[in-house]
Formats: sequence, C-alpha cells, structure tokens
Amino acid sequence: MSLDYATLDTLRTHHPAWRLLRSDHASLVASFLHRVFVAPNVRVMAAADLAELLEDELYALRQTLGEAAFPKRAADYLNDWAAPDKGWLRKFYRQGTDEPQFDLTPATEKAIAWLGTLTERSFVGTESRLLTLFELLRQMSEGSESDPARRIAELHKRREDIDAEIARVLSGDVPLLDDSALKDRFQQFMQMARELLTDFREVEHNFRLLDRRVRERIALWEGAKGALLEEIMGERDAIADSDQGKSFRAFWDFLMSSSRQEELTELLARVLSLPPVADLKPDARTRRVHYDWLEAGEHTQRTVAQLSQQLRRFLDDKAWLENRRIMDILHGIESKVLALRDTPPAGNVMQMAESCADIELSMERPMFTPAIKPVIAESLLQAGDEDIDPAALFDQVVVDKARLTRHIRHTLQDRAQVTLSELVAMQPLQQGLAELVAYLQLGDEMFSAVVDEGTIEPIRWQAVAADGEPLTRSARLSRVIFLR
Repeated sequence: MSLDYATLDTLRTHHPAWRLLRSDHASLVASFLHRVFVAPNVRVMAAADLAELLEDELYALRQTLGEAAFPKRAADYLNDWAAPDKGWLRKFYRQGTDEPQFDLTPATEKAIAWLGTLTERSFVGTESRLLTLFELLRQMSEGSESDPARRIAELHKRREDIDAEIARVLSGDVPLLDDSALKDRFQQFMQMARELLTDFREVEHNFRLLDRRVRERIALWEGAKGALLEEIMGERDAIADSDQGKSFRAFWDFLMSSSRQEELTELLARVLSLPPVADLKPDARTRRVHYDWLEAGEHTQRTVAQLSQQLRRFLDDKAWLENRRIMDILHGIESKVLALRDTPPAGNVMQMAESCADIELSMERPMFTPAIKPVIAESLLQAGDEDIDPAALFDQVVVDKARLTRHIRHTLQDRAQVTLSELVAMQPLQQGLAELVAYLQLGDEMFSAVVDEGTIEPIRWQAVAADGEPLTRSARLSRVIFLR
C-alpha cells in the first residue's frame, strides 16, 4: 500500500483503528477490551456479562477521576463502540437466542497490538528474527528448486552437517543456548503466537463479509436457482483457493493432527520449565496457546458453515414457493372446470393436434417365453412337540451406550482429545457396526466432536461368519475426534 497523503487521510477518517487512536476515550476502550477479549483470548461475550465488567471498570475510574468522568451507562458505551461510525465492536445475535453478543473487530485488535509495541522492552532480541528470516529464505530457495541434482546436493550438505553435529555430541561437545538466546527465541515465539490469534480474527472477518454478501444476494435474487448457486459457490471457491484460504487450510490440517498437538504440548512444557524462560514470567495461558489457536480456528470454521446453511435455506424456500405455485395452478384449473360444469361451451371444446394410431410391427414384439414351473417336493407335514426356547425370536442387539460414554470420559481425563480409532484400539468393538454407529451418535449428543474429512481411517473388528468361522470386518470413515 502506498502511504501517500490521500491514502493516509482516507485511513485517518474512515479506518476504525485510526478512529480508535484519535478517540478521547482511547485509553478506556483499548485497556478494557484488551483485558476482557485479547488477554484471555475470549472470542464472543454476552452483552449482559460485558456490560457488568465495564460497569465495574467505570466505577473504579470514577473513584479515581471523579464522578464526572464517563457519565454514561456501560450499555450505552458498548452500543456506541459498536455503532457503524466507530466499528470497534461487533454486535450480533446468535441463532436461537435473543440476547446480543459482542466480539472484537480485526481493526480494534490491530490497534491494541500496535499500542503494545510502544512500551519499552527490557530485552530486545534480534538473533532469533535473523535466524527465522534465514530459514524462510532457505525454505523458499529449496522449495522452488526444480533441478534434482542441486536438490540432492543440498540434502547431502545438510546430512553432512547433521553427521558432524552428531559426532561432536558423541565426543562430549554438546552446544547449548545461553540465557540470552533462550529469552530471544521465547519472545519471538510469543510475538508470533499473539499475531497468529490476531490473524484468525481477520480471516473470520473476511468469511463473515462473504456470508453477509450471500445473505444480501439471496434476499434480492429473482432469477433461477442454478445461476445464484453458481455465482455464490464460485465466490466461495475463490476465497478457499486464495493464498489466505490455502494457508488457513494448511494450518488447520496441521493443527488438527493429534501427534502435532501432543508434540506442541510436550515442547511447551519443556521450554516453560527452563529457568531463563521462567524469569520472563510468561502468561499462564502460554502453556495452552495451541488450544487457543484451535478454538479460534473453530470459530472460523463455524462462520464458513453458515454459508452452507444459508444456501440450504434458500433452496428450501425456493422449493416451497415452486410447489405452492404448482398447487395454485392446479386449484385454478379445478375452479374453472367446476364453473363450466353446468354451462358447457358450444362447439369444439378441445382439439388434439396430430392424433394418430400407434403402429406396432410384429417383429418388434418380444418372443414367447415359457413360464417357469416351480418344483415342489412332496413331503408330509408332521406335528412337532420339541421343547424349543422361543427367546431367540425376540433376541435383539442392544448397545450399552453408558459403557461407551464411560470409556470416552475415562480416556479424556488424561488427554485433551482422542480419535475414534484410538478408542476402538483401546477397547475393541464387541457388537460390530451397531456399536460403531453408537459412538458416532455420542459424538453428536453428549460430546464435542470434530470430523477431519481430509483424513480417512479404517476401523476393524472381529466377527463370526454363518459357518462359525472367525472373520475380520472393517469400515472406512473420516477421522472423528472427541474433545474434552
């Protein structure tokens, strides 16, 4: 973007972040929203809860600055901050509730993040940034190299460096990072982690704008359904196939991997236990920052799901209107027929164009096919008096959902999530496909479940054939993840 006078003057007048920095209440707005939304990574808050927190904040400020400071009610301030001329908060209603909800806008979070860079830092590291830049350049250079010989030569060079480092470690020379290097890299990690949460809110905002355009287009559309669906799906595919959409999809696939989450948890626990890092007194939420990423990504996924919901509602409304139109036409024909029943019109009432007899040639007829006579074996029916238990006629397969629920809850006590394949591996299926379907029903009714459609997992169980021989059955389905 060119930072010329006209562009900057337009941003100063219209951009919500710049308007926040120019506001007389910028200190109140930025400090309160940072404490309530940014610091605890809260994505959505009810209006009543947010107003109560702001009322406490205003009471504390009036005790210090005087009763004349901030004279309006907390609800009035919130509505003012969410007004279109401000745009610092987003006020909306969740489906199925009449209580308003509030969320930060990406512009507000950018302004708050920039204000955080104005304070002086006791330690400013540059080594980690230089190493990050060098690593990014190396990845771009290697990733765009199409010559196999040069790629192989680079891989051999890296292998030689790794072998040399292994030899130094085996000889007793173990290079360690000093305290300054650890602090430098940890600060760089925290900065990138906070920026990642900010980027999530902006990605969600972009998808929400697409959802708004879809709603407006559906409300004003008067043409055919196919044309509208083609236009909307083309726009959604354009966003999904954009650089931002591809990057978000790759990040989401990476984060949804259970092995990656376990690795992140172990690495964070190990790094936070280092004395130099502990001296920096990191936030307690740092230990679960990857779960904050996961929660922010789920909000974005829900926004994308609203597009499909809007399209389904549009199709249902269109189908209902078309069926109603057909019924109106049929009722009109019936009323006209009844009106002409007593006074039929004179002359020709109806003419049939091109009336002719159907011609069926003899060679086109199918040949005669004799009927199949069933062979019935002659046997005498005998009255039996065997003592047979009729309970087998009423024997049904009943899946104990309580046992499956206890198994899931017991597993989630030690971990934050578990896949369906892991549950089956720990406790094999006893009732086959019926028990597998019961697991899927529990994922919709009692637990928070996420379906990773990009990964297909086979699930196998043992069964018994009709002849009594054991056999193995399997089902292939998308990865199902139960969350704590």
